[in-house]
Amino acid sequence: MSVPAAAQVTSLDVDGLLTEYRTGRAQAALFDPRFDPRGGAGAGHDEFVDAAGNIRPAWTELAETIARRGVRGLDRLRDEVRTLVDNDGITYTDPGGVPAPWRLDPVPLLITPEDWQTLEAGLVQRSRLLDAILADLYGPQDALTSGILPAPLLFGHPGYLRAARGIEVPGRHQLFLHGCDVSRSNGGFVVNADWTQAPSGAGYAMADRRVVGSAISELYEQLTPRATSQFAHTLRSALLEAAPEATEDPAVVVLSPGIHSETAFDQAYLASTLGFPLVESADLVVRDGRLWMRSLGTLQRVDVVLRRVDAAYSDPLDLRPDSRLGVVGLVEAARRGAVTVVNTLGSGILESPAILRFLPELAERLLGEAPLLPTTPTYWGGIDTERSHLLKHLDALLIRSTTGGPDQVGPELTRSQRAELSARISAAPWQWIGQELPQYSSAPIVGRVGIAAANVGMRLFAVSQRGGYAPMIGGLGYVAAAHGIGPRFNDGAAKDIWVLPSSTTPEQPSATPPPAAPVVVADLAAVSSPRVLSDLFWTGRYAERAESTARLLTVTRERYHEYRHRQYAPASACIPVLLSALGRLTGTDVAGAGDRAEMIATAPSTLWSITADRDRAGSLAQSVERLGLAARSVRDQLSNDTWMILAAVDRAVLELPSAAPETHSLADTKMAAAHARTLAGMLALSGVAAESMVQDVGWTMADIGKRIERTLTLAGLLRATLTTARRGEAAQVITESVLTACESAVIFRRRNLGQVSVPAVADLLLFDASNPRSLVYQLDRLRTHLRALPAATGSSRPERLVDELNTRLRRIDPAELGRADPHGDLLALRGLLDGVLDGVRELSDVITATQLSLPGGMQPLWGPGQRRQMP
Repeated sequence: MSVPAAAQVTSLDVDGLLTEYRTGRAQAALFDPRFDPRGGAGAGHDEFVDAAGNIRPAWTELAETIARRGVRGLDRLRDEVRTLVDNDGITYTDPGGVPAPWRLDPVPLLITPEDWQTLEAGLVQRSRLLDAILADLYGPQDALTSGILPAPLLFGHPGYLRAARGIEVPGRHQLFLHGCDVSRSNGGFVVNADWTQAPSGAGYAMADRRVVGSAISELYEQLTPRATSQFAHTLRSALLEAAPEATEDPAVVVLSPGIHSETAFDQAYLASTLGFPLVESADLVVRDGRLWMRSLGTLQRVDVVLRRVDAAYSDPLDLRPDSRLGVVGLVEAARRGAVTVVNTLGSGILESPAILRFLPELAERLLGEAPLLPTTPTYWGGIDTERSHLLKHLDALLIRSTTGGPDQVGPELTRSQRAELSARISAAPWQWIGQELPQYSSAPIVGRVGIAAANVGMRLFAVSQRGGYAPMIGGLGYVAAAHGIGPRFNDGAAKDIWVLPSSTTPEQPSATPPPAAPVVVADLAAVSSPRVLSDLFWTGRYAERAESTARLLTVTRERYHEYRHRQYAPASACIPVLLSALGRLTGTDVAGAGDRAEMIATAPSTLWSITADRDRAGSLAQSVERLGLAARSVRDQLSNDTWMILAAVDRAVLELPSAAPETHSLADTKMAAAHARTLAGMLALSGVAAESMVQDVGWTMADIGKRIERTLTLAGLLRATLTTARRGEAAQVITESVLTACESAVIFRRRNLGQVSVPAVADLLLFDASNPRSLVYQLDRLRTHLRALPAATGSSRPERLVDELNTRLRRIDPAELGRADPHGDLLALRGLLDGVLDGVRELSDVITATQLSLPGGMQPLWGPGQRRQMP
């Protein structure tokens, strides 16, 4: 690639960009002392400009692109990236368990071929070194017997698991996946931390490339950075090769803590990209010394587990007994070699700060090499001279416990906290490590206005192969917060890393070529555990609930505007009827129930609450929120288009405040938009489900949920609106409103030529098998779906319940449903609808108990690492 020299960049726009960037550097230095280690705004390493203040050659095209866009163009770029992030459903879960939109800076971090060569060589060597250390610590323990690593530092750290001794990963390497946090100072690249427990971020890195590459496609095509996608193929091949020996068709799963994990998206995206099922503890069971995946009463063998659950929580039998994230007996199955767990149980010991301190000595002992990438200077309290340095510079170091306690950032401690910590270190010096705070280089980001400068770091990844370790080309970049000790994506931002290709050497694949004979993979496509089926079932229910609620809200809001200034008109009686129906369907009281004037007066606040208050049972916002939760739990089962649809609905509904705006016109405009976008989104979601989802048992269960919800809504709506005889204009308007809410008004008018009667409505909405909105149509679909389930017998309890409802419908004469008693009540219609509601609720309960129940009578609850059955 031909790169213009920096001297050729003479554009005034680029000069203005440089001025703006230098201003950003100076401002950043005021808020973060480490932004410039020597105290001057130009002293630290700058990725963007050189010591003379000129743009580095590798960044020239990017600088020109940014300059051409200008401030407004950068604002649009930032908004476009945010939209793409939302459309892809990229989230990072905060400590409270709430998923928040992923923060991604639009400006990529560029790495030259020469710098990448240095990083790649150092990363691969470090992976080999950590692999050798891991094999030694759980094997001959030469590091201990030789005196290099003091024994308390090994046995005192919670990452060392005695239960893991004797577990070996097939192949040459014991360390499968390695994450490495790297930053650059004036002295070159430095490693700040290694991640070997269950490294996160590879999925985010691949998702970031998809977003940024799309947002600035012209620059992406111009610079042609090396692809990150090869890493997914490499990782997939490595997982298949990690299967126990003599396994002919390896089955691989990705074990997740659940959707409340901070990196739940990362886990789901990686599983989807690899094509392996994303599972949780409830999906797996150990039987006869082997690991199995549950699937509707059957079991499917599992050979390889890519673990994203911390090792200590992986098995409540041999490890932490209070864990609900692990599988009972997993340790013993791994020890027997019946299943391969990667990263291997016990690999978390390599994250101990003590390992960092003794890494150079261990490298010389185990590899006979010196580390190519140095580690941030580290001081151990067990050595007198280092302890003195540690205590003297307590306010400038990162203080880490060798026994697994939380890290403490020296500059953030108060004087009393430092005094207390100093006493603790003096009392047990071997338990403490002092580490220099990471030093970062600076690079351009999109600031609040225009371009700015910020500290940047990288997380690199490598995976074991038969011939060595293969790195991801690039990795996960991040903007470091002040005094940050690594990525903090809840208050920072990610950056896409672009490794530029060499102009002389063609790109070579990093992964070892696949074996000549293809590996046959076990077919897990049709395997769905009760947990997965339950989430798909509720995805179908909440999608239908959101659609029906949006329809009824739209009709009610329109009728309110039609009659709010004509309350004297008999037809205005439709407003309290429709509001009461909303209250009945959502399961909440409606203010002023029974008093027409009061209900009409409070209608705007009621409609807003049912639209926007996610704490109100049955509200549109609650349905949309829970639809998102259920869908994220089974992200690997759903089409990519799903997230674009859900993101648009989330923006329309979940961003509304719980309290209505003071201006009624503004509130109505916002409600109208929310209702319309929800309806459009749910219709699009139905289209995606019909045209993009494989119609397997998971799709069947989602459609069962949809049909059950539609039946409950239809019967509930008719029960609340048509079971009391009404005459005149009010009856006409109410009936037309019901038909509109049920998406059957057009066909009704064609068939009945304006004549409205309860029997005619019942014939269309209850008995017409050709109407996709009718009751009998839902029952027919339910009967077909239930008979298609693997456990169907033709006479199972769910099948019998549906048949009983069908039989009851066939015995009804529609003409009888319009007959009122002396009090004006349509008792036959009411009795029929009550029976339908009771029968369908029982059907839902039976399906949940027989098809969707979790093992051992487990009662899941929402919360960190836990689940609950949605109501």
